[in-house]
Amino acid sequence: MAELKLGLIGLDTSHCKVFSKILNDSNDPNHISGGRIIAAFPGGSPDFKASATRVEGYTIELRDGLGVHIAESPEEVASSCDAILITSVDGRVHPEQFAKIAPFGKPVFIDKPFAVSLKEAQTIAHTAEQFGVRWMSGSVRRYADALNASLNRDDSSNITGADCYGPIEFTPTQPGYYWYGIHLVDVLYRVLGTGCRSVTAFSGKGHETVTAVWHDGRIGTLRGNLHNGTHGTWIHRDKASEYVDTAADGLRKYANLMQDILHMFRTGEPRINPQETLEIIRFIEAVNESRVSGKAVAL
Repeated sequence: MAELKLGLIGLDTSHCKVFSKILNDSNDPNHISGGRIIAAFPGGSPDFKASATRVEGYTIELRDGLGVHIAESPEEVASSCDAILITSVDGRVHPEQFAKIAPFGKPVFIDKPFAVSLKEAQTIAHTAEQFGVRWMSGSVRRYADALNASLNRDDSSNITGADCYGPIEFTPTQPGYYWYGIHLVDVLYRVLGTGCRSVTAFSGKGHETVTAVWHDGRIGTLRGNLHNGTHGTWIHRDKASEYVDTAADGLRKYANLMQDILHMFRTGEPRINPQETLEIIRFIEAVNESRVSGKAVAL
């Protein structure tokens, strides 16, 4: 099978380096064959410190260390590649970047956060439909080895709920849970699937919590810790509860995600349903609304 020529848009996150090493460095312990990053557009958001302070360093690393051509525009990347990964750390720029490459009709992976409002997420989805672009988006946290093992081993139909915890951080440019909270939300949806009815958010001392109720009565909770960097999930089934360590596998979860990205690039079939991604964005929007109102918010 021919090696796919892949391009990156946005070199302001560690993800662009990790993905490139997994694909381009045959000595990397998580190396995957079948695709190679050949071109990248740096991008960057001057008003977002997490972007502006990193874009130059990652650009140099990919160019000098991994042989990636640095392009002058997103369109140059799209024209030279078979598929594209939008890895810009700033979710605000994703709609504009996607609009520039969508006319090329090539499959696209969009890193988290897919967008920072439901309206912008729907705009991306509409643009994709207009140009026949297949796309996928998701957090790497849903690809942890232990989580995959648990959900693949047992019938998910008997799952009654889940409790997910992890670090949370807030930054003005990515409202509320769109920044770090999205990792927790993605894991919750990996376990429970779509169909959330309402969410209620609470702020505590050193943490944030969310209680989410699904239409079928299942309940999921999120605990975002402000000073505790550990990750984990409890999955509750009819007759037992299981702890899943979603942080135990290091960078292998990135390789697991990349396997699904390559599958979508080759087949056009995303293993994360786009409708699930849109519901996740609305879920986060509702959580942010609940943090302000102090009340339950319907999806």
